[in-house]
Amino acid sequence: MNSMENKTIRKGSADKRAKIIAAARDLFLSEGFDRSSVDAVAAKAGVSKRTVYDYYGDKQNLLLAVVEETSSSVLDLIEQAVSDRLWEFEDLEQTLISFCEQIVDSANGSSDYKALIRLIMMEETNLPPSIFEGLDNATEEGVIRRFTEFGQTGLLNVPDPQMAAKHFAALTFLLVFNQPKTGTLEAEQTKRIITEGVRVFLCAYAPRTVQN
Repeated sequence: MNSMENKTIRKGSADKRAKIIAAARDLFLSEGFDRSSVDAVAAKAGVSKRTVYDYYGDKQNLLLAVVEETSSSVLDLIEQAVSDRLWEFEDLEQTLISFCEQIVDSANGSSDYKALIRLIMMEETNLPPSIFEGLDNATEEGVIRRFTEFGQTGLLNVPDPQMAAKHFAALTFLLVFNQPKTGTLEAEQTKRIITEGVRVFLCAYAPRTVQN
């Protein structure tokens, strides 16, 4: 996802960019986007205000960069779970359950995931719809690839792997994440939501057996 369209924006040094992003993220989370000034971001990052503008163009672009950078770290968690769980296995139901459990465990232990959710909730009106669409597509990408291959090998019946990935996520780990935030879900509750979600998914997408 790349929203940086202003041709005057400089690439700059990786170290300075990282400091600006970290400072902006901290301020956007603690003070909110509207109350955070570019001067404050520059001071916290230890760079000049001109450097922030040179690297990111304006505060809106800086918010997009913060969300994109944080999203990238979260997407890495999903790709790691795909790599760890969806390649070598014996039982599809159990491996799908383990896959979802790894995503949930990784997200719960990730400051990037928590920051991303807070940023999206706090600054939804300051973010373009394309950022959400891009994040959804990137989240599903690895799962779509594996579901396509599962369809080709007969493990799943998936005429539309993209839709299957959306259904799978909605029934499992997204359902866990979308539970009312009244406290941390017990491990048993998480396990039940994921297990039942995987079984519903397989009822819809497991290959049909022909009965004589």
